[in-house]
Amino acid sequence: MTAELFLEDSYRCECAARIVEISGEKVILDQTVFYPTGGGQECDTGTLEQDGRLFDVYQVKREGGRIVHYVKEPEGLVAGPVTARIDWQRRYGMMRLHTSLHVLAAVVYEKYGALCTGNQIYPERARIDFNQLHDLTPAELDEIVAETNRVIAADHPISYRTIGREEAERIPGIIKTVVSLLPPSIREVRLVSIDSVDEQACGGTHVKRTGEIGRLEITDVKSKGKNNKRLEVRVLPLNVENTQG
Repeated sequence: MTAELFLEDSYRCECAARIVEISGEKVILDQTVFYPTGGGQECDTGTLEQDGRLFDVYQVKREGGRIVHYVKEPEGLVAGPVTARIDWQRRYGMMRLHTSLHVLAAVVYEKYGALCTGNQIYPERARIDFNQLHDLTPAELDEIVAETNRVIAADHPISYRTIGREEAERIPGIIKTVVSLLPPSIREVRLVSIDSVDEQACGGTHVKRTGEIGRLEITDVKSKGKNNKRLEVRVLPLNVENTQG
């Protein structure tokens, strides 16, 4: 099984690893910093370096319980030591957006009791779906954005913990709702906490503090059925350049 280093440190952008299996473009490593597509978050892209040669990783997926790295033109790549390196700017963009969606979901839940039913996160934009959310007026949208940005600007720390499924199912509210949707085979649940603001079951990558997000904008609102709404968002560029770690 591949060790998932991105769960331990979202800011780690490279690692030494070993190729344990190659099948055409599919490469299996003993450990990886590459996040595989899942939970609405797009995968990382980047390179594998071996003996001074760079091989482009263009897709990463979970297949049969394993993390598979798809490598473009893998000829010459062999089992053994390799350096795995992600595209940091792509990863960081998704980290900022992913954390912003958690804040936005907490605000909408607090104001209207609507639960997130799905999301999709790309490097430069994202969307989030809510159930039981009425048609929002321009004033209500402005209020949601203002409150979300107020929480973001407060620079809350983000932390993680892993608990058993049974314990997670006993937690009331939003976590319990999400956990009930997980396959029965998942016995441990990773929770992402934003200080006292929010805690959700999530296996994605996030920033260390909400202040790294910048300012959020809602760029569009779409109706996805009666009382089901999709909010499309982006985060504005940061005023200062962020470094890893």
